Amino acid sequence: MKKWLRKWRLASVLAVLALVLSGCGEPFLSALKPAGEVAKQQYDLILFSLGIMTLVIIVVVVLFTIAVVRFRRKNDKEIPKQVEGSHLLEIIWTVIPIIIILVLAVPTVAATFSQGDVSAMDKKDEDGNRENLVVNVRAHLYWWEFEYEDLGILTSQDLVIPTDQKVYFNVESADIKHSFWIPPLGGKLDANPENVNKFFLSVDQDKADDVNNIFYGKCAELCGPSHAYMDFKVKAIPQDEFDQWVADMQNAEEPVPTSELAQKGEEVFNKSCMTCHAVTPSNDKPKTARTAPNLADFGNRETVAGILEHNEENLKEWIKDPEQFKPGNKMTGAYPDLKDDELDALAAYLMELKVSNE
Repeated sequence: MKKWLRKWRLASVLAVLALVLSGCGEPFLSALKPAGEVAKQQYDLILFSLGIMTLVIIVVVVLFTIAVVRFRRKNDKEIPKQVEGSHLLEIIWTVIPIIIILVLAVPTVAATFSQGDVSAMDKKDEDGNRENLVVNVRAHLYWWEFEYEDLGILTSQDLVIPTDQKVYFNVESADIKHSFWIPPLGGKLDANPENVNKFFLSVDQDKADDVNNIFYGKCAELCGPSHAYMDFKVKAIPQDEFDQWVADMQNAEEPVPTSELAQKGEEVFNKSCMTCHAVTPSNDKPKTARTAPNLADFGNRETVAGILEHNEENLKEWIKDPEQFKPGNKMTGAYPDLKDDELDALAAYLMELKVSNE
């Protein structure tokens, strides 16, 4: 008996912890803390579905309790009244689930078609320019590329978007299947190598203010040993700040090192890194030639490799042995002969890659 009670208490504690911890989540990474129109609509559907399912559970438990208490067998000699072939009951327990499914289906289907309507992404003004912002998202092993095709801008790992408006996305993959997901902004969308998927997201300015304008995005499709580290950052800013960012990126020129160490680092970069990496945000290369992240404005990024705190020490550790941080990445073994002084110089040069001094 005591052993049974101990197990029951343990199960009760675990159940309470599961309930409490399920409500935990940071606003920059939680789907349960919606920060935009799409996420809010999906969140409302979740609550609506949970409400109906909770009601069903309550009704079933009540009916079960009534049946157990009221119609329990009182003695071994009495045989309960045998009831079978009730057409009324059969109709009731067939019709009720159909009604529940319809109640769930109507708002779900309506939201699906509403959020799947991306016709506005091709609308153009009198000058032939798109009226809405469109970002081409391309997933790689294990990093993200963001192309603002209409603006002539290409970035990696940091997605910058304006708040309080719909932003449309073309999502695809450069290698295997991935999934593009920004939990507080909306559901995930598969990134496939054979086709382009499209959808839109939006961010409310007040929600962006709550997280200092930074949200976290992830790959939501198991894609290899470093799937869990395939992160990116989303910087959601007001329209005027976004316009300034666009102007800075469009007017960016070839970086000029300011220190002697960084000048030496530029030489190392040109000899060892330039084949794969670019340092300006122009998208003049065809997408098939973009085999490594664009490093424009690297000095202003939030992280190194999407997962490490942004500082020189972490950058040098990443360059020296990226395999220890992201197993299976394509950069492993690229710099086997890099000396310590060259590594210091290269890190100094990369940290100076800033389109604007933020």
